[in-house]
Amino acid sequence: MRESGIPENHPLRLYFLILTEKNFHQKLNWADPFVSEYISNLLLYFTRTDALYAIRNSQESRVDTVAEMLMEGDLMLHAKTIEREWEVHRHIGDYTLFMSGLFPEYLKRIQMDQSIVHPDFLLDYVRIGKRSYRRAAEFDYGRFKKWTLLYKKLAENFEMCIAGLGLIKEELERTREWQFKKQILS
Repeated sequence: MRESGIPENHPLRLYFLILTEKNFHQKLNWADPFVSEYISNLLLYFTRTDALYAIRNSQESRVDTVAEMLMEGDLMLHAKTIEREWEVHRHIGDYTLFMSGLFPEYLKRIQMDQSIVHPDFLLDYVRIGKRSYRRAAEFDYGRFKKWTLLYKKLAENFEMCIAGLGLIKEELERTREWQFKKQILS
């Protein structure tokens, strides 16, 4: 699992796990504890915005577009080791899943807004995310082996994971709206 820096007993950890299990198990009818744990940890990991840009290039500058990440994860271009290739593809899968599930309006904006020239405007985050998880799953040896089945599941069910994250987003928005109304009424 990715390290979020959030303590094991922190309420946010339990909250994200409950939200994930509720939406994936009950609403999507997909009761896979490994996927639920991974998705809830992914939510925790990305609560730190610097985690979105965890990939650094050889000059230690942050890589903030999927187009650049793809180059960083290619052994023929920038990835110097197999470990680096796996790490970057895992991050691309996680990043594209997170953004597609929680911020689809952002993705639409970079693809549709002609006034913004964004390096990712022609990229299909779903296709790239699935491919990156599949690539990470191909590393079925050594320290990578324990992740093979999980990344295969994420690749094969990428759209369902996006739907689950969308349901989680709706619940988070309802909670935020309720907290705001409660504050006003107090």
